[in-house]
Amino acid sequence: MKHAAGNPDELKEQFWKALADSPFLFLQLDGQSSTAVPMSPQLDKDANSSIWFFTHTKSDFAKLGRATATFESKGHEVFARFDGTLTRETSKERFDQFWNNFVEAWYEGGKDDPNILFLRMDLGDAEIWNGDLGLLTTAKMALGKTVVDEAEEKHAKSVDL
Repeated sequence: MKHAAGNPDELKEQFWKALADSPFLFLQLDGQSSTAVPMSPQLDKDANSSIWFFTHTKSDFAKLGRATATFESKGHEVFARFDGTLTRETSKERFDQFWNNFVEAWYEGGKDDPNILFLRMDLGDAEIWNGDLGLLTTAKMALGKTVVDEAEEKHAKSVDL
């Protein structure tokens, strides 16, 4: 019987560190596989229930709504699939926090480009696998949710990310 290396808090930390260390994940609107594209998530270490994206107003993601992301860490130690809801982020503070030279290169008009769409993905359920693919770990990623251990006999654990 295989057990998780470390505890749920360590797994949570491993996931967020791996996501922060990787410039891209795959994002798609639910039920619309043709919308799947690599996107660069913007993370805030103090906001573990949301991630942000800069995109174009003509992007498929302008439709907003339910979306699913898939992720593989650089060293293939962590694999994840998580869902959430895309909404328009209106916080100027968040916009300024994440604006950088990499983002600016995509927009001719800089910060004032009228084609910028700034999105927030409020996170829902996730499945995370570590490099030992024999271990399946299921996680709830929404802040404030009460999380209980899943079926131990299936080698699954629940963690609040």
